[in-house]
Amino acid sequence: MDRRKFVRNSSLAMAGLMVGPMAFDNGEIIGHQKKRYKVDTQWSRADVSKNPVNDCHEMVQDSKGRIILLTNETKNNVLIYNKKGKLLSWWGTTYPGAHGLTLFNENGTEVLFICDNSRHQVIKTTLDGRELMVLDYPKETGQYTKAEEYVPTETAIAPNGDIYVADGYGKDFIIWYDAKGNYKGYFGGRGTAASNLLNAHGIAVDARNPANPHLIVTSRQENAFKKFDFNGNFLGTVAMPGAWVCRPVIKGENLFAAVLQTNDRQGQGSGFVTILDKDNKVISNPGGNEPVYENGVLQTMGQATKSFVYPHDVCVDDEENLYIAQWNSGKVYPYKLSPVV
Repeated sequence: MDRRKFVRNSSLAMAGLMVGPMAFDNGEIIGHQKKRYKVDTQWSRADVSKNPVNDCHEMVQDSKGRIILLTNETKNNVLIYNKKGKLLSWWGTTYPGAHGLTLFNENGTEVLFICDNSRHQVIKTTLDGRELMVLDYPKETGQYTKAEEYVPTETAIAPNGDIYVADGYGKDFIIWYDAKGNYKGYFGGRGTAASNLLNAHGIAVDARNPANPHLIVTSRQENAFKKFDFNGNFLGTVAMPGAWVCRPVIKGENLFAAVLQTNDRQGQGSGFVTILDKDNKVISNPGGNEPVYENGVLQTMGQATKSFVYPHDVCVDDEENLYIAQWNSGKVYPYKLSPVV
């Protein structure tokens, strides 16, 4: 689906919804098996008059335990919270298309990588906002004639510092750089092969099996994650039937992802969260239907409760709490999901 058409259709659908922190049952229990959570829609204690958000795109936790939120609101692109929702600091006024946020520990120093849809760039910064490097559109590939064709949505940083950029709203290539930003290659892109991608919205390093670390990439309109080695060779597909999955988030043995919407209810606020185990089997869908496998095949998934509108990212903290950032959902702050024992 064309992104502008999706935004337009979604806005029309949203016109009939009551959207906001009080639209849902604060305190509801959602999820399945051992991954059940209590929802706190009032987690953020930021003052909307001073620190508003637009789309809440992505979140990470730093080594100090702080929760870092990226929004495309240029009054404060980056909001930094403690785990209780108190706003500690904020920065950023020059990222109108702020979309992807990746945290990387670089020889003991944590840095951020921001993908900006509007600037058609990837920007590496310190945790307090000082820019360290800017990656422009990858003309070296021979696939792009102008910056506007390149709309990066996410980065993943390999253990050696190599940078992989997902052009998820552009041509769906994964662009590969070394740690200094020197171009190394590309893979993916649109097409009919299993190794091609359609809406390569997210990318992450999956090191759950230490003997086989690899990249895992979202192919959102195909309702799938796809696996590649660090040289871009295709390794396989994880089917997510019915689910427009956002970026994969690896924590411990699990893969977490926001599901923006479902195939059968596009543009209708049909999102939920999905959780996979170490074998990439879906074990819980907070806000969604309980996952069902028939003869080893995952059946089509869907929304079960109106817990979210368009969830866009999941951040998992050091206490296994989840923080859910939402896109096009009435400018709500992130929700916190606390594990139910």
